[in-house]
Amino acid sequence: MADMKAFRDEIGRWAAGGPDGPGDPGDSGGTARGLAAALGLRTAVLLEGPSDVAAVEALAARHGRDLAAEGVCVVSMGGAMNVARYAGLLGPPGLGLRLTGLCDEGERGFYARGLERAGAPSGGFFVCAADLEDELVRALGPERAEEVVRAEGDLRAWQTFLNQPAQHGRSRQRQLRRFLGTKKGRKIRYGRLLVEALDTERVPSPLSDLLRSL
Repeated sequence: MADMKAFRDEIGRWAAGGPDGPGDPGDSGGTARGLAAALGLRTAVLLEGPSDVAAVEALAARHGRDLAAEGVCVVSMGGAMNVARYAGLLGPPGLGLRLTGLCDEGERGFYARGLERAGAPSGGFFVCAADLEDELVRALGPERAEEVVRAEGDLRAWQTFLNQPAQHGRSRQRQLRRFLGTKKGRKIRYGRLLVEALDTERVPSPLSDLLRSL
């Protein structure tokens, strides 16, 4: 039976330059197109990295939604530079899925050009002011975000980080945002934790608007 992980793995192999495109029949229906049909996929959510995936899936879970069961695949592209490639594979030129996702304000133009090159519409993407981590920290407030850091057992690492000369004079929000990216896997873990700590009425609008659109 097809599962979402198998589909994501297939997409990742193709996007990395694998030999089979989305229309190649492959063996036992194991290509991207065969897996998409078996899963009943209708929408692909394109996100820059796995921390964004963790946040989107955590918010969906808080609302009692199973995105995979609804025909929605949440995809980490491994960087904004890959948007044209993933849009070409998953969108109208490839598998014909509806595309949506998040992008950072500074990359809005790059996304628009990449989607245009892929022949995919750009209207379904929601824009974060800096990035999603910044949106989450701002929505929580620095004090509440620091409570999450302490509860997760990262207080010593956080204090060591604050003592670095480069952090002196920066706002607490900027410090927290930078701290989340200083260790491999930390952004992914906190993508989920920060969403789980939010009051439901304070979810950042790009994230809440994305979920409502699915």
